[in-house]
Amino acid sequence: MEQLTIALGADHAGLELKRQLLDALQAAGHVVTDHGTHGPESVDYPDFAHVVADAVTSGAARFGVLVCGSGIGMAISANRNPSIRATVLHNTTEARLTRAHNDANIACFGNRMIGTEVAIDALLTFLATAYEGGRHARRVAKIERATS
Repeated sequence: MEQLTIALGADHAGLELKRQLLDALQAAGHVVTDHGTHGPESVDYPDFAHVVADAVTSGAARFGVLVCGSGIGMAISANRNPSIRATVLHNTTEARLTRAHNDANIACFGNRMIGTEVAIDALLTFLATAYEGGRHARRVAKIERATS
């Protein structure tokens, strides 16, 4: 797998899984920009989602990874950015399909919803899967038009 730059963020509920994903990404040879949080104090997940989404949109990172308690709040917040296609992942099949068919660029995880090993496998699958384009390009273009 090629070396990628990944923007990573989590709120307090996602902190432990974020740390595990950071270690796995670095072990796989990726460059990771950790946008926090770094401690257990209560913080607001949209703050981290917006920073990671901006990093992906600006090109500072190729992909983003966000973690909160369920993954849902992070995905909703990140998807407010019209260039972002964030998805909550629970397994490798979702990871593969959302990259291949939807050209997703941010993977979101729920620390309370998924085990560490499954999350790592899903993330590595997400990063290794290419967007297929073809018939899917028309649909992705419609998503882009709906948000711009």
